Amino acid sequence: MLDLLKKRRSIRKFMEKEIEKEKIDQLVKAALLSPSSRGICPWEFVIINDKSLLEKLSHAKEHGSLFLKDAPLGIVVLADETKSDVWVEDTSIASIIIQLVAESVGLGSCWIQIRNRMQHSTQAAENNIKNLLTIPEHYKVESIIAIGYPAEEKHTHCEEELKFDKVHMNQYHARYN
Repeated sequence: MLDLLKKRRSIRKFMEKEIEKEKIDQLVKAALLSPSSRGICPWEFVIINDKSLLEKLSHAKEHGSLFLKDAPLGIVVLADETKSDVWVEDTSIASIIIQLVAESVGLGSCWIQIRNRMQHSTQAAENNIKNLLTIPEHYKVESIIAIGYPAEEKHTHCEEELKFDKVHMNQYHARYN
C-alpha cells in the first residue's frame, strides 16, 4: 500500500483511450465499499463517460477543472446531506478510495473540488453540476474525479520528502522519530 501511495500523483493529461468496462466496474465497487460513518453510506456516484457531458462539466468552476474535458471518465461524488452530518468526510473517503483503486489498475486520476467552489462570481459550481445531471436539491456535490490512462509522467514520492516534523508522539511538542 505504501508503494501505491508513493506512486499516486494528480494526473491532468490523459491518453485518448477508452477505459475498459472491467476497470470501471472495479472503480464502482471500490466506491461502494468505501467506509462510511455509522454505515449510513450517504454517498452516491454519477459515472460520466459521455464526452459532451465531460466537456460541459469541465467548466463547472472558475479554476482547476478544464482538464476534465480530455478525460475519458469522470466520477461525480455526491451525498444526501439529510442522511448524515458527516457526509463531507464520507464523500472525501470515497473520493480517495476511487483514486487509489484507479492507480492500482494502471489509471491516473485527479480530484476536482466542487464543494464550496464557484463557477463564476454569482453561481456555485455545485448548482451547474446539479442542473446538468438532474441531481435532486437535497444532495451535495463534493468532487469530480477525472480518470484515464496517464499521458504524463510524474516522479514518485520518496520517503526522504516526508515531513516527519508534522508528526507528534503523545503530546503536541514531542516529535515522533
